[in-house]
Amino acid sequence: MSDVKRSDLIVRYSRGERANHWIVAGAFFLAGLSGLALFHPLMYWLSALFGGGQWTRILHPWFGLFMFLLFLVLAVRMFKHNSIQKHDIEWLKRVGDVVNHREDRVPEVGKYNGGQKLLYFVLVISMLVLIVTGILMWRPWFAYTLVPIPVVRAAAVFHAFFAFVIICAIIIHIYSAYWVKGSMQAMTRGTVTPGWAYKHHRLWWRQLRRPAADK
Repeated sequence: MSDVKRSDLIVRYSRGERANHWIVAGAFFLAGLSGLALFHPLMYWLSALFGGGQWTRILHPWFGLFMFLLFLVLAVRMFKHNSIQKHDIEWLKRVGDVVNHREDRVPEVGKYNGGQKLLYFVLVISMLVLIVTGILMWRPWFAYTLVPIPVVRAAAVFHAFFAFVIICAIIIHIYSAYWVKGSMQAMTRGTVTPGWAYKHHRLWWRQLRRPAADK
């Protein structure tokens, strides 16, 4: 259903893709807030959102696992559109022109630009590290029983670092969605205007206009 026209609008995301995205977003906030509550005493007050410290400790790994599995579905769906091409590298080199609204100076991009593709791989790598290190620390099933304590300690450090990376990446993602007018409509209603597609993802727009025989 995606990538086809509906009246004068272009469908960018199907209902399934949008639902997947927003459920992952909800799981991220649950995992993030519960993780922050466990990370430092100054943020322990967040544990009240989950019924106290003990419940937060119990729920956080399940939130993380739920988030990872749903993100895996999303990542697989989006993989074919996120291979980095030569024009994406050139786009990244000219990101200053993008920020200053000089998009006539940057190369045409497909469904996702170089920045979005870079974010995709940052999220994929971060999620993989978080799930592996999270399992290594998960008591009582793994940590301190099957895994040596030094490994658990190292896992805790990597888990915290990549949690910080993914939080920063999501903040950039949210800001970019609001900064580029029309992007939020794509993920709430699923559609964008032809003008939006032409301005921000011209190569994708051209691909949609090709006759079916040429695709």
